Amino acid sequence: MSLLPSSAKVVVVGGGIVGCSTAYHLAKRGIEVLLIERHQLTAGSTWHAAGLVGQLRTSANITRLLGYSVDLYRKLEAETGQATGWKMNGGLRLACNQDRWIEVKRQATTARSFGLEMHLLSPKEALDLWPLMTIDDLVGAAFLPTDGQASPSDITQALAKGARMAGAKLVEGVSAQDFVIENERVAGLVTDQGTIRTEKVVLCCGLWTRTLAARAGVNVPLAPVHHQYLMTETIAGVTGSLPTLRDPDRLTYYKEEVGGLVMGGYEANPIPWKGESAPDDFAFRLLDDDFDHFEPLMELALGRVPALSTVGVKQMINGLESFTPDGNWMIGEAPERKGLFVGAGFNAFGIASAGGAGMALAEWVADGEPPYDLWPVDIRRFGRNHLDTDFVRNRTLEAYGKHYTIAWPAEEYRSCRPLRRSPLYEILKAKGACFGEKMGFERPNWYAGPGEVPGDEYSFTRPNWFAAVGREHKAAREAAVLFDQTSFAKAMLVGHGAEAALSWIAANDVAKPVGKVIYTQMLNARGGIECDLTVARLGPDRYYVVTGTGFVTHDFDWIRSNIPAGLDATLVEVTSAYATLVLMGPNARRILEKITQDDVSNAGFPFACVREIRIAGAPVLAIRITYVGELGWELHVPAEFAVTVYEALTRAGADQGLVDAGYRALETLRLEKGYRAWGSDIGPDHSPQMAGLGWAVKLKSGIPFLGREALIAAKDKPLPRLMAGFAVDDPRAVLLGRETIYRNGARVGWLSSGGFGYTVGHAVGYGYVRDAAGVDRGHVLSGSYELEIATERFPARVSLEPFYDPKGDKVRA
Repeated sequence: MSLLPSSAKVVVVGGGIVGCSTAYHLAKRGIEVLLIERHQLTAGSTWHAAGLVGQLRTSANITRLLGYSVDLYRKLEAETGQATGWKMNGGLRLACNQDRWIEVKRQATTARSFGLEMHLLSPKEALDLWPLMTIDDLVGAAFLPTDGQASPSDITQALAKGARMAGAKLVEGVSAQDFVIENERVAGLVTDQGTIRTEKVVLCCGLWTRTLAARAGVNVPLAPVHHQYLMTETIAGVTGSLPTLRDPDRLTYYKEEVGGLVMGGYEANPIPWKGESAPDDFAFRLLDDDFDHFEPLMELALGRVPALSTVGVKQMINGLESFTPDGNWMIGEAPERKGLFVGAGFNAFGIASAGGAGMALAEWVADGEPPYDLWPVDIRRFGRNHLDTDFVRNRTLEAYGKHYTIAWPAEEYRSCRPLRRSPLYEILKAKGACFGEKMGFERPNWYAGPGEVPGDEYSFTRPNWFAAVGREHKAAREAAVLFDQTSFAKAMLVGHGAEAALSWIAANDVAKPVGKVIYTQMLNARGGIECDLTVARLGPDRYYVVTGTGFVTHDFDWIRSNIPAGLDATLVEVTSAYATLVLMGPNARRILEKITQDDVSNAGFPFACVREIRIAGAPVLAIRITYVGELGWELHVPAEFAVTVYEALTRAGADQGLVDAGYRALETLRLEKGYRAWGSDIGPDHSPQMAGLGWAVKLKSGIPFLGREALIAAKDKPLPRLMAGFAVDDPRAVLLGRETIYRNGARVGWLSSGGFGYTVGHAVGYGYVRDAAGVDRGHVLSGSYELEIATERFPARVSLEPFYDPKGDKVRA
């Protein structure tokens, strides 16, 4: 008689630490959950994981999730009676050169911003904590006392026991084979022991997730990669309280293990698995030891820990781990198939992440949304370029190789390029464009002038493109610039119910006459900002939707998922159909008037309007809107006309100071103007009122929309935080985001974004001033502020108005 039930509310596939954590948290919510495992619990990557548990990440919420893991692991043994091997022995991170030391000091400030304890140490203080190492090359170190280590198999068994105690059913020896799909949703899971009817399936299959998800038409961009470490015999002086150690300049990590050391690392030339996933029977198995490949890491380690040269090696572990193209794991509901959730691609830090990831995934499954903004790990951050196995593998190998390299500001990936190219790519390349990449698109970041080389040289101070970006910025403010923003994500919402659908989804009033452009947020049920975009009404039953390159999957999934049932409204992506040339600056109108017979005067073509005009014989959808704070238009051009229109614009602008400009100038321009950026300044945790965007919400209209009730409920309550702009006049200040905000000497938040304002002549940043008792304009403006940058505090001026053209006169000229 089969132990497998015929139905379950939720089925979790995969009995590793993430699957067991998800089942544990679902069961704790009182949800009927079945977990199936093809072999035995921990048989995939979990059993051979190294088990280091660190917490600090560049995202506050991901740091929060990892902190949840630590809190869970601390109490799990007492709850279940199952040993976990958890030890809070702290984590030490070394810096061996000045650039790394700046990075570590910035990490210390980030930790302070997020409320995480982190201490900067001298080389001698680091040696006192880790006496086995040499410190001749050490500049300094950081110590996080709440980091630790665990036994991956033991924690997984404790989670499994806790799940059973809460009512979950876990069945081993059952293989998932396919899915039952009804009305485009998951309705069941086909296994080798029968079909299970279910409302939701959660794939936590590690190495095998990509292949299994593909059977439901879902893309999971991950690649199996070899990862090696060794365990030594006992070493004198190694005690159970020895902190974990990360030595990124030597690409290695260490932890104590039964009186010896575990030592592994992230080599620059990782070895991929040859196939898309591991063999089905790859349970409790390892790859053959590869001493030749491991030798360079071993040589680096010997320079740090000389005792390794005399101690015996107890075991070499060469296992497969699943890594992703950007080094972050992925969770969430698959945009291609409702009811199918994914928790995979944990990049060899699944043990640190699993407690929090399982909690967040369970909340997502139960409530239909994550507990808070998890964009850095949201599966919807990937796009069509991630469908290709070679792209995923090669980009993943590059990300793996960067695991311990310095994380430079604005650093770009190099692999798999160029892939997606604007029709103007070769023209702009010849004009000195230095390209970056997003969603596979090549995008000009900046343009090299005479004597400059169009290549990035990264720095924590002023990089080699600083002057070039300044020239482009100045041209935008004083003459005119042309951006190639072909990579914009673009779609048509069509159908007789388009207005009704968009009126429900959008927070702003989109029931405008044909020819109007509306900037709007789209909110979740909590009133948080899920999308930030523009819609242009092209007809009674047609809207043109434009959003950021990186948000194409997320935003269009959000719109499709929230079209009310029964309405005739369909979203059709048209990104590749149109090139987008963005003409901005006080001379923009003069340039446009030379090449079109259409009326582009302020009276004939007001701000926030859309018209089809003709330029050099080409049909152009012209949208008068701006993200830089100047007069200008987005020109959406059918791709085959792009070169013709570009050439006409450059000829017409030759005597008007027109120059080509890139995305880095765009960023400095928008910072001066105070325009928000989704994913950093605003997101699902921020209401429009918190973000200073209440003016773009139709709350007084009485028109129902998604999130309205939450905004009304919060209307008379004090805001817990309010976004403000900060200016630092000290020329040494370099703002990148995550710098700590101090008000009257007390920590009240951190910057969400930062950069340099070339027109205003100082560093500019934005962040939320927080206070549990409530925040309003008077509270914010009455304070005295400092920003902490790499552990040093700088006086700052605060503003709730843009630092440039606060009344918006220039954009409406």
